[in-house]
This record gives sequence, structure tokens and C-alpha cells, in this order.
Amino acid sequence: MGQGGTIMAISDIPVFSMLRTRMHWHQERQRVLSENVSNADTPNFRPRDLTPLTFDKTEPKPQSGLTLGRTDAQHIGGNGMGSQNGFRVERKHGFEVRPAGNSVGLEEQMIKVTSNQMDYQAATALYSRSLALIKTALGRG
Repeated sequence: MGQGGTIMAISDIPVFSMLRTRMHWHQERQRVLSENVSNADTPNFRPRDLTPLTFDKTEPKPQSGLTLGRTDAQHIGGNGMGSQNGFRVERKHGFEVRPAGNSVGLEEQMIKVTSNQMDYQAATALYSRSLALIKTALGRG
């Protein structure tokens, strides 16, 4: 029960809100990392990544970023320095730049993809277990 005898929604419990934000962040990071992999042979492409997610109350809320216009249906969509979900995207400067100007290291990107997937699975497992605990506490589990 919340204040005044009202029922508290699951989304009002801070741990669930943070876990949901964390899962959305990992989904968005997966999208950004997959763009890096898919552009591994694109001339002058620089890999990007999301800034690490923090839950510091002094940090400003994610803002929606600018998006690039597509002048042809075959162009790959871009997001400038923002992402579709408002998480901050930053350019990563690779150490190895090929003659075409591309600096995507496939091995590095695949390690990041795998790590991101494992972190996402951990967050979803924690979310599911927390829900199961609440159901058990309410006598519905």
C-alpha cells in the first residue's frame, strides 16, 4: 500500500524503475553496437557507444537527441549524438584506422555485444526474481 491507503504500482518501486531503465539502456546499446558491426566496412565510419548509465540524482535526465534526415530510402538512418530512447551516444575513437578511414574493430565490438547481452540477461533475471518475491510475499506465488 502507498500513502493514504492507495495501492502502489510496481512501476513506483524504485528498484523496478531502475531495472527497467537499465534494460532499456542495454537494448539501446545493443542497437548502437549492431550499427557499429554493420558499418565495419563503411568508409570513414567511427564506432559509437552509449555513455555509461548512472542513477546519480544530480545528473540531468536523458534528452532526446537530434536525428539525421534521410534523403534516400537506401541510406542507413543515423542519430547524431542522441539515441532513440534519449540515452547519450558518444563517438569512440579507435586505435586502428584503416586506409578508408574506418576504425571499427570487429573483435572489440563483438566482446562489447556479448558483455551487453550478459548484463541484460542479469537485469531481466533480477527483475523476474524480484517480481516473484513480491508475489510470494502477497501469497500469490
